[in-house]
Amino acid sequence: MNAREIEKCIDDFGTDIYRFCLKLCADKADAEDLYQQTFLKALETEWKLDWEKNPKALFFCLAHNLWKSDRRKRARRNKIAPCSNFDNEMEMVLHSEENIEEGYLQKELIMEVHQIIQTLPERFQVPLVLYYLSNFPIEQIAAIIKKPPGTVKSRLFKGRSLIKKRLEEAGYER
Repeated sequence: MNAREIEKCIDDFGTDIYRFCLKLCADKADAEDLYQQTFLKALETEWKLDWEKNPKALFFCLAHNLWKSDRRKRARRNKIAPCSNFDNEMEMVLHSEENIEEGYLQKELIMEVHQIIQTLPERFQVPLVLYYLSNFPIEQIAAIIKKPPGTVKSRLFKGRSLIKKRLEEAGYER
């Protein structure tokens, strides 16, 4: 790819890719690094971008693969020399016209769901983020994670079930 194609991709769907990186990493600094690595990797490759197909999915796939690779690298390094992150608090912004109590309860629920999603295995986490936060159809998710659409559907169902179960265990009821 050349620089002009990358620039057009950043303009067209860069915010979606950044949002996906942010959901994967759950850390702004790591998300920015992943975002930059994604477009840098695309610039370094010799790919020809086909605008007839879905180029956005290509970048989602590239970001997902770079994220997985980084997680493996961190896991290997953590086995050798464990380290911990003391800044586990993530800033949640809630735009609401509800009263203060309802807003606080909604913010608390959102934080709880976010924490639950972060503790889910990757096979459930990635389809949930792509489907619900990035509004990808099941077929594109299947292409990104290289699994059949039926597998994506079952992982979405199982992920929702796990979230519901953990919310009920935490005392949240619908």
